[in-house]
Amino acid sequence: MLNSSDNSANEAGRWESVGKSTDVGEKQGVEFLVGSDVVAVFRQDGKLYAVDGICAHQGGPIAKGALDKTCVTCPWHGWQYNIENGENILTKRKMLRTFDVREIEGRIEIKFAAS
Repeated sequence: MLNSSDNSANEAGRWESVGKSTDVGEKQGVEFLVGSDVVAVFRQDGKLYAVDGICAHQGGPIAKGALDKTCVTCPWHGWQYNIENGENILTKRKMLRTFDVREIEGRIEIKFAAS
């Protein structure tokens, strides 16, 4: 399964294995640290989504927020984001990076832009 976000599957980049497919349950978010990047991975209706794991407002843990369909609410101050595109729900401004994410042989992989 491949979910496209900012990067198309054909663009240069590197895939990083971050965990097991079973680590992220339905309607759950899990935080992964990859190098200096904190990434929140969510599963909604069987599909994986990956966004910046740090809230643009004051650095809250996005993965620990409540998920309602494709809207996650930061647990610290209630800022809300669309996990499909990283947009703030209120302003419609893109505030979180999004990442391609896929499952291969029971592992979750996130694609990072080429350095």
